[in-house]
Amino acid sequence: MPSSSGGPPVSSDVAYASVEEAAKQTYIRALKVLPPDLKEALARARAAETDPSGRGFLDIMLENVAVAERDENLVCQDTGTVVFWLEVGDECALNLARVSAAVKKGVERATLEHPLRPNAVHPVTRKNTMTNTGRHLPAMHYEFVPGSAGLPADALKLHCLPKGSGSENMSFLKMFVPADGVKAVKRFVLECIVEAGPKPCPPTIVGVGLGGTADLCAALAKKAVLRPLGTHNDDPVVAALEDELLGAANELGIGPMGLGGRTTALGVNIEWAHTHITQNPVTVNLQCWAARRASAVVTPDGEVTYGF
Repeated sequence: MPSSSGGPPVSSDVAYASVEEAAKQTYIRALKVLPPDLKEALARARAAETDPSGRGFLDIMLENVAVAERDENLVCQDTGTVVFWLEVGDECALNLARVSAAVKKGVERATLEHPLRPNAVHPVTRKNTMTNTGRHLPAMHYEFVPGSAGLPADALKLHCLPKGSGSENMSFLKMFVPADGVKAVKRFVLECIVEAGPKPCPPTIVGVGLGGTADLCAALAKKAVLRPLGTHNDDPVVAALEDELLGAANELGIGPMGLGGRTTALGVNIEWAHTHITQNPVTVNLQCWAARRASAVVTPDGEVTYGF
């Protein structure tokens, strides 16, 4: 594999070792350092919150974030179910089977070497693997992106999303028919937020998937959670729906930790896909206030750049 810097060829093993290390480090980093857009959103929410209880909980959340960064400690004890969204440049030569194996090994190493709380269990026996990995875990989604998307064409980008159980348990799917209309979609999203109440540790990020099939729609809702706060879907119709739903969510009065206030959601992010003429799937995937995520770009010569 040639070096991107024009130097001597680099063994492909170096690149896969870098993917493994990037998976390990993004998992740990996501649990300890929250993205700047999230911290800014919490600060804005604190400034706008009028409910004394809501202000108090937002103060605690901001202090929690500051202490975790200062002491290099976890923001939350729930180390989550690990999800990776991987962007593959259109000239990336890495073998994706080896990439998947490297990502899994990285998560195992993070769990054992840090160490982190192990959460992955058999769904029937409940036996814990003790590594936060197992059958189909970590969950991995691959997306192939053109060079115009901002990722070097020969690179791989890992997005790590540790998903805590309190928020992941608050996931919803409804298969609408076209006759139900957009009003039904809006009502469903808001009903999900109300049903979830305090369970996902609000204020939440509300990830919504629209269209596709049931499984694709669910993946899109999870992808939506990864998007930075303050950004909008590039479809103006969908972007307007995001704003409308965010405004409506914050009129529900659920508030921080579900104890009242103006701040029930920090954002509503929607991702969509074209769907069948006779259906309109909608999924909602809630993310807790500690919306943990981290990313890394790995180049063919094994260089890694970390971010959010």
